[in-house]
Amino acid sequence: MASAIDELFASAAAHENEFEGPRALIPSKHVALVTCMDSRIDTFRIFGLESGQAHILRNAGGLITDDMLRSLVLSQRLLQTREVILMHHTNCGLHNLDEPAFRKEIVADTDHDAPYAFGSFTDLNAAVRRAIVRVREHPLLPHRDKIRGFVYEVESGHLREVIV
Repeated sequence: MASAIDELFASAAAHENEFEGPRALIPSKHVALVTCMDSRIDTFRIFGLESGQAHILRNAGGLITDDMLRSLVLSQRLLQTREVILMHHTNCGLHNLDEPAFRKEIVADTDHDAPYAFGSFTDLNAAVRRAIVRVREHPLLPHRDKIRGFVYEVESGHLREVIV
């Protein structure tokens, strides 16, 4: 039985035969989008994007971690993005996660504690607002005036804006 990786690798080989050619390094819409790694989120479809139009940055919860800030600094300073979309979503695994209990479970399984926060949150709108503020306050980002936050409802496909 083939693994999921084998199946995906076969799809990549088929993609190569249909490859339309390289795209510009600079995203044509000059937008960076930070969202969750959740597999239900199809950022290209949600925003009507095509390859080469935006930077898509993903991590668990769509949190603005130091690594996300690093990527945004590179995106803006080297690759000419000027606007940032921050998109969280409903039914996220980090929403209402009991982080201390999760850590205890990991330690019990591995005898090691994670050296990082997992980023659980209880209020989805507040989490989006915190993300917006964190990006707006980051001193290394030259373009902090067009930062907007949204919640994608995975149950309906609805996207709503969260205002700070």
